[in-house]
Amino acid sequence: MTPAARLAATIALLAEIETSPRPADQVASFYFKGRRYIGAKDRRAVAESVWRVLRRRARLDWWLGTIGHADRSARALVLADLAIESGKPKAEMFEGVHAAAPPNPDERRMIDLMTGKSLFHRDMPTWVRSEYPAWMEPRLSALFGDGLNREMGAMRDEAPLDLRVNTLKATREDARSALAAEGVVAEPTALSPIGLRLAARVPLVQFAAWRDGLVEVQDEGSQLVALLVDPQPGMAVADYCAGAGGKTLALAARMENKGRLVACDVAEWRVDRAQDRLRRAGVHNVTRRVLSGESDKWIKRSAKSFDRVLVDAPCTGTGTWRRNPDAKWHLTEADLAELVERQRAILASAARLVKPGGRLVYATCSVMREENEEQVEAFLAAHPDFAPLPAPELWPQAVGGACPVAGPWLRLSPFRHGTDGFFAAVLSRRDG
Repeated sequence: MTPAARLAATIALLAEIETSPRPADQVASFYFKGRRYIGAKDRRAVAESVWRVLRRRARLDWWLGTIGHADRSARALVLADLAIESGKPKAEMFEGVHAAAPPNPDERRMIDLMTGKSLFHRDMPTWVRSEYPAWMEPRLSALFGDGLNREMGAMRDEAPLDLRVNTLKATREDARSALAAEGVVAEPTALSPIGLRLAARVPLVQFAAWRDGLVEVQDEGSQLVALLVDPQPGMAVADYCAGAGGKTLALAARMENKGRLVACDVAEWRVDRAQDRLRRAGVHNVTRRVLSGESDKWIKRSAKSFDRVLVDAPCTGTGTWRRNPDAKWHLTEADLAELVERQRAILASAARLVKPGGRLVYATCSVMREENEEQVEAFLAAHPDFAPLPAPELWPQAVGGACPVAGPWLRLSPFRHGTDGFFAAVLSRRDG
């Protein structure tokens, strides 16, 4: 593709993302699948340009308002970003069969005013500078205090690509060597003993280490949550909100394929989607189960029969904004309130599965207190037969090394730990 065609594709893809209710990565995947003529390098270049705009959305919007440019369309955002990033575009950027239309007079004025502007300005509100919805300011300020700018700044930036080593097939050094043999540089993660962090993003599906099931894409924080479940070989374990199976795979590896692992979800398509991943990883102790909801009869029949129950609850995903920068602008206060109620029902339902002496692990990829500490505190108040197990006490056996938090809960953030934002609480059901 020519630079002009790439620019046009960037505008077109961002426009589709702006108008679609689906996540940006799904929209991009569908967009490129429908345009097989776009080569791998061009796809990567277009995607990088789109995601750069998504990460700067609030700041670009602020600048457009400041200079008096009313248009906030995808085209306006891309042209504004281009002016800041590279300066005033040359005429040939709008020439050719697949090129975008040349700038009109209003756009030329906007480009002139935006050229040379900085992405940061002293007059920008904190929520603009750190790229999060204004309605979240009081909650995030209360959560992070003086560290708000640092924490949200780290969440604004692009995430690294982390891999979990599948210990059913390889050690960390084996996997690292296999990747190195294919030219992929990977370093051990700082906290997870089964993680690797890539120096640069690569199309992982093209490499044998992934195709042979030696590694899976999984953020280091997610790996730590799965390790904290501490499932032992021979145990009965339930992954209550298994989704596409990322943590299910990690639990199965920790169990050495021994014991019973049930992957539950309310969406049959998500449960089915995990099958290829299970097969590639060499996992064979997993039973998949589609639940009709929190009142599914299987839950009643299986009451108090599991040693470990992981509830990776549906949440706002605020901890994953490094990877999904578009998601923040779709999130509303009503969404948060609805999710909190749903989490409460899911947690109470899943708790029925835990046997006396067993453990319930509640986790989210959110930083919001309503979804995390407050949710756990409310559960414990309503369920006196459960008690917290502090993360630092479990860490030496479950993970190894020094625990990165003082406890009792595992709360991870991009700034402090270099992971996505995660929360996990381990609760034990009293005997008797």
